[in-house]
Amino acid sequence: MRPLTEDETKIFFEKLSKYIGENIKLLLDRPDGNFCFRFQKDRIFYVREDIMKRATSVDPKHLLSIGTCFGKFTKTKRIRLHITALDYLAPYAKFKVWLKPNAEQQFLYGHHVMKAGLGRITENTPQYQGVVVYNMNDLPLGFGVAAKSTDLCRSCDPMAIVVFHQADIGEYIRSEEMLI
Repeated sequence: MRPLTEDETKIFFEKLSKYIGENIKLLLDRPDGNFCFRFQKDRIFYVREDIMKRATSVDPKHLLSIGTCFGKFTKTKRIRLHITALDYLAPYAKFKVWLKPNAEQQFLYGHHVMKAGLGRITENTPQYQGVVVYNMNDLPLGFGVAAKSTDLCRSCDPMAIVVFHQADIGEYIRSEEMLI
């Protein structure tokens, strides 16, 4: 495990800021300890610093994972956030979308959110902004990118896509071997 390079940190924090804005600082300096991001095998892990220091005694070839995997760098050096980061993104999300009960299952199968399935949306959500998707009981289901701003959502067709799917909790079942 190694620290992220300057370029990797910039790319990763830009991606995180789409979802949680300036709250990235709250992820690193938490009341229960200091946390950091580490890089191994094209994946970014979120780990407590004292655990990370203990892991240095393990041979890197034998270390499969440590902490929580937040995402993976693609071959084109872009970040693909994993669903395992949802528990950390949801409390700090700037923009949220709530789904009607009949749209939950479709989202959990990996489909985009249509306007007909939209229950609520945070006011002033800009277009192409990262959003956390909730059901009507405030349970985080996943995250995506707003295809339309809040104003456009009010006047669009019921079959128009309002949120592009990025990740959902159904991925734990659909692609569990890829999440490590």
